Amino acid sequence: MHIDVMTVPQPLTQIGGVAQRTQAAGFSGMLFTETGRTAYLNAAVASQAAPGLQLSTGVAVAFPRSPFVTAAAAWELQEATGGNFRLGLGTQVRTHVVRRYGVPFERPGPRLRDYVLAVKACFSAFRTGKLDHHGEFYDLDFITPQWSAGPIDEPDPKVDVAAVNPWMLRMAGEVADGVHVHPLGELGYLKRHVLPNIATGAEKAGRSPSDIAIIVPAMTIVGDSDEDRASQRETVRTSMAFYGSTPNYAFIWDEAGFEGTTARIREKQKAGDFAGMAAQISDEHIAAFATESTWDGLADALTQKYGGIATRVALYNALGDHERFERYGEVARQLRQ
Repeated sequence: MHIDVMTVPQPLTQIGGVAQRTQAAGFSGMLFTETGRTAYLNAAVASQAAPGLQLSTGVAVAFPRSPFVTAAAAWELQEATGGNFRLGLGTQVRTHVVRRYGVPFERPGPRLRDYVLAVKACFSAFRTGKLDHHGEFYDLDFITPQWSAGPIDEPDPKVDVAAVNPWMLRMAGEVADGVHVHPLGELGYLKRHVLPNIATGAEKAGRSPSDIAIIVPAMTIVGDSDEDRASQRETVRTSMAFYGSTPNYAFIWDEAGFEGTTARIREKQKAGDFAGMAAQISDEHIAAFATESTWDGLADALTQKYGGIATRVALYNALGDHERFERYGEVARQLRQ
């Protein structure tokens, strides 16, 4: 099992040092989310600061960038990392895509499927000089040598997608190389939805489900006393309230035995009551959706929960003070052996 550090992109003058610390601590790689800063530029700087570190966008927003632009960036990063880059793509939600990025959001699932296939067609074009993708949303059939990145010595980058609902998971199994599970992906959800739907999609395409990487972000609460863990528990509570406010994720709470959680969070959200949002997440929610442990027990706790399921576990909240980061790194080394 590979253990990655999950982080929002940092200022470019700082990310090289973070990458070096991550590699020295013993983590397999870094997974860059995308918020106000771009995941791609952070990955580029990290690739030069820490050669050999495995890097991933987790996830970059797909639709505001053309498939060709995304493919070209991924191609360069694959070359820069010596084959250690994974392209993680996601749809984001309608409000962000339409009102912040200013691009269409109609039928995001089928659009993302076509997008992944278009990106892979661009990879092929960089090697062969022939671009030929004709999908429902993207038509790409023109490339010239000066507008091609050209072949590289590394294999094509793996293309992963963020998926939550059954259709998206089946689509990922059919056309992608991996799935970024949502941070609310508790064990029951992984077994009920993620694994069987990926398998169905893979089988439809004549692929083995084992060829699809399962990338799981893990919220952890770690310390050798309850006092040590208390403040982390509150941070996790706030994070869960944020993610749990999205209507599309309500079924995950409901099926785990916490029916109506999203509706209660959204009621507080509409009132601007952020403390009230967090208050809807009980200790029982946290026990079901996070991993709480002592330091000596963390490796076993992660193995017990994700062993045989996750290809990679991205620690959601490993970055912090130096001592804790080093201790997380020790756990990462144990799980890589």
